[in-house]
Amino acid sequence: MDLEAIAQQLGAQLMAEGAMLATAESCTGGWVAQTVTALAGSSNWFDAGFVTYSNGAKERMLGVQAQTLIEYGAVSEAVVLQMAEGACINSSASYSVAISGVAGPGGGSDDKPVGTVWIAWMTPDKTSAEKFLFDGDRKSVRKQAVAEALQGLLKTN
Repeated sequence: MDLEAIAQQLGAQLMAEGAMLATAESCTGGWVAQTVTALAGSSNWFDAGFVTYSNGAKERMLGVQAQTLIEYGAVSEAVVLQMAEGACINSSASYSVAISGVAGPGGGSDDKPVGTVWIAWMTPDKTSAEKFLFDGDRKSVRKQAVAEALQGLLKTN
């Protein structure tokens, strides 16, 4: 999976639309933002990246509700949807992607085994989220999440 090629396609689409992107990342630790900003000229279509690893950061920086975190946990559809919305609200972006997951090797549970990742996408027209279960070690899970996040943005645009 060529992350740079996916990011280049995405950038071309966002530029053509005159739109900006923001990211809200937990388990990927800014990898989506890094992939995007590795491209020359990405400042024309990338506004901000939020790395909100702790629940407190999700609340402070993105406006994720404490009750949502308590009720559903950080790795949930409800949380990534709020993260995606918060990324747009707290930036100049009209598109966002949010990621929260269990990259491993520990931290998994019966309900959320290692490799469980929720990704949400927000566009001017709709918001959606999808749950993934990736295989492999920590780096592999994180890389697959980055690829899905970028590909999901391509599909929404």
